[in-house]
Amino acid sequence: MRHVLILGANGAIARLVRNNLKAQADMQLTLFLRNAQRITDVDPAKEKIVEGDVLDQAALDAAMAAQDIVYANLGGKADQAAANIIASMQKNKVRRLIFITSIGIYDEVPGKFGEWNNRMIGQSLAPYRKAAALIEQSDLDYTILRPAWLTNYDEVAYEKTQKGEPFKGTEISRQSVAAYVTAVINEPTLDVRASVGLDKPGTDGDKPSFY
Repeated sequence: MRHVLILGANGAIARLVRNNLKAQADMQLTLFLRNAQRITDVDPAKEKIVEGDVLDQAALDAAMAAQDIVYANLGGKADQAAANIIASMQKNKVRRLIFITSIGIYDEVPGKFGEWNNRMIGQSLAPYRKAAALIEQSDLDYTILRPAWLTNYDEVAYEKTQKGEPFKGTEISRQSVAAYVTAVINEPTLDVRASVGLDKPGTDGDKPSFY
């Protein structure tokens, strides 16, 4: 049985990952979020819901006990969240972390799209940069994700780039990101200690198609 802690469990991608994992017999999920009332369809045989904030170290430590994999999909103070998650995982001897950050944290987006992306979100990237740096400096078995601009298209299609490589594409569906996260949870040796850019093949351009 694999025990997975989902931090930010009511997020759009997290809900898709949760649905993927619920269909698997060998998964036990802990759903951690600030307002537990937002989730009304908990399966008590496979899921436990915990109300809490990742910035509350004690609450996070309690939820972390006996977990195998941590998947964090958080906004806001991502750097503070990362620091707390790292400390809690080390305290509870949990090693595998999947943490979603943002495209552009390494200035890895080339050309006109890179210029556009920086104009749009450049000023909001500092917490994600700090979060990625903290995770990379830790001894955890992490996978950092940097998805392209997100769509709600009903499709799974993605390609990967690694840290140090130019980012490809401009957009990706939330379902595709969820499929990749699910793949890593199912095969925890995939992309260990890697920072992975995700995009939909063939979406190169100066900006996402929906702008």
